Amino acid sequence: MCDPTTTDTPEDLSAPVTIHTDGACSGNPGPGGWAAVLERPKLPEDAPERSLELHGGDPWTTNNRMELMAPIKALECLKGTGRNAHIITDSKYVLKGITEWLPGWKAKGWKTSAGKPVLNADLWERLEAAVGKHQVSWEWTKGHDGNPGNERADVLARQEVTRLQRWGNQPWRNTH
Repeated sequence: MCDPTTTDTPEDLSAPVTIHTDGACSGNPGPGGWAAVLERPKLPEDAPERSLELHGGDPWTTNNRMELMAPIKALECLKGTGRNAHIITDSKYVLKGITEWLPGWKAKGWKTSAGKPVLNADLWERLEAAVGKHQVSWEWTKGHDGNPGNERADVLARQEVTRLQRWGNQPWRNTH
């Protein structure tokens, strides 16, 4: 299920959501997985904390594409517009791309400072569109350093890689 807010009342829509994201890939390129763990505060005070885990993958991708897909999918799943979302990622590529590099890439016609095409421009445009619908803040966390949300997203992303590796080894799969 994609929508973490199907039971929201109108007053719940202003509640912030914390999103932990991660991507993984076996080989680069190779089978990859992405994951996002969305956490909502307790609303009202006596209600249990609500969270949602999203994950998916691609049989032939790169780690950076999976790192980008996680916040894209999470933000695209938020109901309505103007939601307050705090995204915690262990990817400096995603963090710097969305907070620092994106304006320059766009001004240069999706070219890097070296004049080369921006890799994953399709996903950067999609992430920019998703961010534009909400009030998003970003935070970097060191991967594999004990952050529970990041650790859970890492497990889910790696499970997707494993799932795709098993699927990819099926004799009926057309590999051409």
